[in-house]
Amino acid sequence: MIKIKRPVFLYPMRMAVRLRRPTCCRGQTLVEYALILAFISIVAIAVLINFGQQAKSLYSMIDSGVASAAASH
Repeated sequence: MIKIKRPVFLYPMRMAVRLRRPTCCRGQTLVEYALILAFISIVAIAVLINFGQQAKSLYSMIDSGVASAAASH
């Protein structure tokens, strides 16, 4: 029995086909990314609501400090 060698250039293509996700999961992945984005947005809004006033007062204090330092020179 004679063994026939396969061409080397076919190996990367076969690995790509083997590692590729099935096409039936593409819509599911899009929904997962949308849910992650929605969760991150909700967390960011909650953080801004809770710490927004504190951040505003901190920036106001920094601004007044910079303004007074510039006025003294």
